[in-house]
Amino acid sequence: MKRITLFAGHYGSGKTNIAVNYAKFLREQGNDVVIADLDIVNPYFRTKDSQADLEAAGIRLISSKYANSNVDLPALPSEIYGIFEDKSSLAVLDVGGDDRGALALGRYTPLIKAEGDYEMLLVINRYRPLTRTADDCIEIMHEVEAAGGLKFTGLVNNSNLGAETVAQDILDSVDYAKEVSEKTGLPVRMTAVEKDLAVELKGKIENLFPLTLQEKYYK
Repeated sequence: MKRITLFAGHYGSGKTNIAVNYAKFLREQGNDVVIADLDIVNPYFRTKDSQADLEAAGIRLISSKYANSNVDLPALPSEIYGIFEDKSSLAVLDVGGDDRGALALGRYTPLIKAEGDYEMLLVINRYRPLTRTADDCIEIMHEVEAAGGLKFTGLVNNSNLGAETVAQDILDSVDYAKEVSEKTGLPVRMTAVEKDLAVELKGKIENLFPLTLQEKYYK
């Protein structure tokens, strides 16, 4: 476990939902946790959608004041710098999708590297149109790294078909995640699945991470 954990990946990979769940997981372990939304691209699935749940869990949320509003400005709050000044809390960063979204990360990269206590996880989904193959996934990975100036350290297999996902879909994605891992040298840190599917898959896949989905996923 590192002090700073970043989640990034292709648009629609599910990184925001994973970031929210991971922040809750860290909090349940008794840690002080802060989560920051660096996504200045996607106006729909935002960390702010879970603000009430995060605050109820005692997790501090940092997001643009324009998030979930009709104002479309690529602005990030200055409070994000506080994450690197006060190291008493574990931090979860939700990075924008693809290389365009990762550009916002660049301003904080020197601070992250200087501290040297981070994990940057690439969220992958076999069932998204532009990441169906390992090579397609790796191409996006390199684009994100170049834009944000930070190297990935691990993978999160979040292969799913939304509400239509069944246990076999997750099992069928294991080889895909393994291929990405072998070609990049990055370990698969976890396989994220909806909490009911996690019960079905227990003992069949290592490092399962059960998810409670954001409300918008059900609409």
